This record gives sequence, C-alpha cells and structure tokens, in this order.
Amino acid sequence: MRPHSTDRDTEDGVSNLIEYVIISGVLLALLIVMMLTINTTIMEGPADHLRYAAFTDIGNGVSTRIVDVYMLAPANGTITTQFDIPDDVAQKDYFVEIGSTVGSSDQVVEVSRDTVKSSISLAGISASKGVRGNTTGRGINRISYNSEGY
Repeated sequence: MRPHSTDRDTEDGVSNLIEYVIISGVLLALLIVMMLTINTTIMEGPADHLRYAAFTDIGNGVSTRIVDVYMLAPANGTITTQFDIPDDVAQKDYFVEIGSTVGSSDQVVEVSRDTVKSSISLAGISASKGVRGNTTGRGINRISYNSEGY
C-alpha cells in the first residue's frame, strides 16, 4: 500500500525549492559584485603602477637627452639630435609634454596617458634655457637647439 500524502509533505517540497532559489540568487548577486570590483582592484591598480614606472623611465631618458643637448649647445649655431623611445606602453600610446609647470618656473617632462602621469624635473636648465615641446612614442623624436631661438 501506498502511504497517504499529506499537505505537510507538499509544503516541505515548495519550501526547499524557495530556499534554494533565494540562496542561489544571493550568491549570484555577490558573484556579480565581486567580478566588478576584482577588475579595478586586482588588475587595473598594479597595471597603473607598472605604467607609472614605465613613464618615469621614459621621462628620465628624455630628460637626460635634453640635458645632454644643453651641455653641448654651441654659443652660436644649431645642434639637433634624434632619439627613439618606446612606441607604446602596455600596447597603448602615450604623450610627452616638455615645458613649465603651472604656477612655477621649473621645467618638467610629463609623460602621461589617461589618469596615469609622471613628471620629471629638468634640474639646472630652467634658469638658463627655456625648454618646450611635445611628442609621442611613435617614430623617431628630435631635440633641436638654436642659439638665436626658435
């Protein structure tokens, strides 16, 4: 003989199903929140730190080349040098700005892209020679000095 089913057995089955659906929904919501925060916390933070380090290295290289041209600058005449810097950092372009900072007479080399920016000082040049210009990493870059000015 079959045991007789009661209303209590039916409610237990529905109760277990609702519990399973609610717990699964909460866990799925937590998983979605976790996936959204992991990208910025675990991946973008260290990547920005590495970009900053690469931009600092590039800025130091450009600064050194500018100082070298300054040291070799003739009293009368022109000097030009060409150099190459990395075409991209983390497979994206970047910009190099050379000039004075806002509200200051200091000359700096700023290497930047999006929110990551590195500023390197051109120590010793700002008092005697004005330096300005910009470039990107693409192609061969040039530094020129003319004793009469540009």
